[in-house]
Amino acid sequence: MRTYTEDVNRRKSRWQEEGYSLNLSSSPSPAALGDRERTCFNGMRNKSQDSGIAEMEELPVPHNIKISNITCDSFKISWDMDSKSKERITHYFIDLNKKENKNSNKFKHKDVPTKLVAKAVPLPMTVRGHWFLSPRTEYTVAVQTASKQVDGDYMVSEWSEIIEFCTGDYSKVHLTQLLEKAEVIAGRMLKFSVFYRNQHKEYFDYIREQHGSALQPSVKDNSGSHGSPISGKLEGIFFSCHTEFNTGKPPQDSPYGRYRFEIAAEKLFNPNTNLYFGDFYCMYTAYHYVILVLAPAGSPGDEFCKQRLPQLNLQDNKFLTCTEEDGATIYHHAQDVILEVIYTDPVDLSLGTVAEITGHQLMSLSTANAKKDPSCKTCNISVGR
Repeated sequence: MRTYTEDVNRRKSRWQEEGYSLNLSSSPSPAALGDRERTCFNGMRNKSQDSGIAEMEELPVPHNIKISNITCDSFKISWDMDSKSKERITHYFIDLNKKENKNSNKFKHKDVPTKLVAKAVPLPMTVRGHWFLSPRTEYTVAVQTASKQVDGDYMVSEWSEIIEFCTGDYSKVHLTQLLEKAEVIAGRMLKFSVFYRNQHKEYFDYIREQHGSALQPSVKDNSGSHGSPISGKLEGIFFSCHTEFNTGKPPQDSPYGRYRFEIAAEKLFNPNTNLYFGDFYCMYTAYHYVILVLAPAGSPGDEFCKQRLPQLNLQDNKFLTCTEEDGATIYHHAQDVILEVIYTDPVDLSLGTVAEITGHQLMSLSTANAKKDPSCKTCNISVGR
């Protein structure tokens, strides 16, 4: 059996003969074994025994790898091994890489592969780390067993087969961290009286003709935090409630269209609805967005949110409130964040009015499929973006 260093040096010479240009360190660290090298190595496994690689089988090769308990920044991994030389294993090398996306930007800097060195512990073993695991991301993983020698070098097995898995969404704990960050900058509360939704005239014509004048929920796009559990899953209708400070009324400009549907706040926001926090993000600008979800109690949307999102008190939160004052119901929204409110049930146009606005269509303010700024310290938490 060769040592890790001898194996790397021998493979280095072999790959150079086959036309590969490699820059390998002789360091015993498994980080020296890159994706391309491992691919070349795995591709040569079935070549003649003259290569001598079969000698590495003296340490058991992991097989039947299982991934379980997947979260947005951790997972458990286990595998089967032959009992031969099992007692000599001191370490595991785990080769973790983001799965290549064929549609990714070829000019973007490629993610550096992660090679983890772990002491041999009882399986399953937990792998945790927000610095190399991102939510909702596909990864490949392979495992190698190793035996540390007195000189600090390692005897190593062959790599296992490569398997794929995908990390999970933010949990309620992670969303609560985002919620607390959003509360810091929400600002004072301003009164409002209507929710509104801007679209093109053709949109409202289609709703009347094809859906009996009822706005239909649709699946939320992938804007906002990459780990948000509502992106690509929750069905709803986007509304705004922002008002201008000097008029107390909705602004006349919109990025989404020149026709606006307005509906009285109490039609969507009342004691029979539940309110949830969905996301907090920015788009490389000074503006920050908070996504809230309004779901009629007991509805499918309410059940979806109840399992995944932090619920807010209707009368006491930093973003959107419904309170009684002198016998009247008063509604307030946060001034210093832009609220995007998702209502999870159909809404009939007869409950409000549709009219053309007098302002401009500001396309630059659209948040459709907008990507969150991963470097913003205000709206990011330490479990990926």
